[in-house]
Amino acid sequence: MLDRSDVLEARPRVRETSRRTPLEFSHTYSAMTGADVHLKLETFQRTGAFKIRGATNRIATLSAEQKAAGVVTASAGNHAQGVALAASRAGVDSKIVMPEYAPISKVKATRNYGAEVVLDGADYDEAAERAHEIEREEGRTYVHAFDDEQVMAGQGTIGLEIAEDCPDVETVVVPIGGGGLISGIAAAIKGENPDTRIIGVQAEGAASAARSLETGERVSLEGVDTIADGIATRSVGERTFAHIREYVDEVVTVSDPEIAVATVYLLERSKTVVEGAGAVPLAALLFEAFEYEPDETIVPVLSGGNVDLNTLTNVIVRGLVETGRYLKIRTVLTDRPGSLERLLEIFTAHRANIYAIYHDRTSRDVEMSDTEVEIELEMRGPDHVEAFLADLREAGYEVDVLV
Repeated sequence: MLDRSDVLEARPRVRETSRRTPLEFSHTYSAMTGADVHLKLETFQRTGAFKIRGATNRIATLSAEQKAAGVVTASAGNHAQGVALAASRAGVDSKIVMPEYAPISKVKATRNYGAEVVLDGADYDEAAERAHEIEREEGRTYVHAFDDEQVMAGQGTIGLEIAEDCPDVETVVVPIGGGGLISGIAAAIKGENPDTRIIGVQAEGAASAARSLETGERVSLEGVDTIADGIATRSVGERTFAHIREYVDEVVTVSDPEIAVATVYLLERSKTVVEGAGAVPLAALLFEAFEYEPDETIVPVLSGGNVDLNTLTNVIVRGLVETGRYLKIRTVLTDRPGSLERLLEIFTAHRANIYAIYHDRTSRDVEMSDTEVEIELEMRGPDHVEAFLADLREAGYEVDVLV
């Protein structure tokens, strides 16, 4: 089992490539939750995510023969970039297999850090199968994204920084994909203060660790479905599962809509770009996925900020919908002059700001004497939306909420 001494040994090696990231008190989330909230901002890490730490430590511990043969790995994006940069700085050739649908931004960044990228497989697990084939064919060393003690020890240096920068920390909240991050952080934190609580968080659509703890053995999911692509793995590792059982106090899950809301809050209120996997700890805190006391000192680990812009656009819209800030409706009007004007009088009364109106006389879903209208609106919150829809329906409009 990994312990704090392993993480301490990894620290000088990790310093060669990674940077110490900020731990910032958040007035916003402390006020919203009643807790004493400090954000660990791995979004400011080199390559934009924590993975550079574990990759650096693993490559630094390779033998001269292994370095000469090169390394290979599989990753949805962040580990890919970490291995690419760590290998380049160490003068080691790297080949990285990424899922075919990996975000374009992450593929480009990985290539820019010096790796050869192979696109193969529908998800991380299928990409890993191809990477292991390359490992056997070319004699490269496989740098596992999470199920490797040197990788875990590298990630654990985050825990050392948290303990130093926030000595009174009572709870650390960490995302779980394969489990390498939480294994390393938990070993570092618990080795110094066993009473500090470690909470793991997964997306509901990729909850292999939560399921595994429920059954008492590792569970491999048939598939995963979540906007948090950085933690979209079918199962935790064998080594990481043992560490999770030993060190982690509780594993909880959050929904994609909750992740979207946390992402929007971080953008709007903290001016921080965070990918889905990085937002899950804050989502768990905001939506009370675990219990905590008033004024409890809590550190959510925002593990990375490498989000594809197309994905971010969709996440922002979903977050605005969930917080009652965006509304898209459809209704049917009599196709006569003044019908739209009368409808818009209700909009004006509620000060609902219109983004766009789509007026369709040709829809087959309505009578020939009617017209279908779709309207996108900026709203001011759930109460505003509820009152607005109630007045529309009271005025005789049949309204379908589209998003």
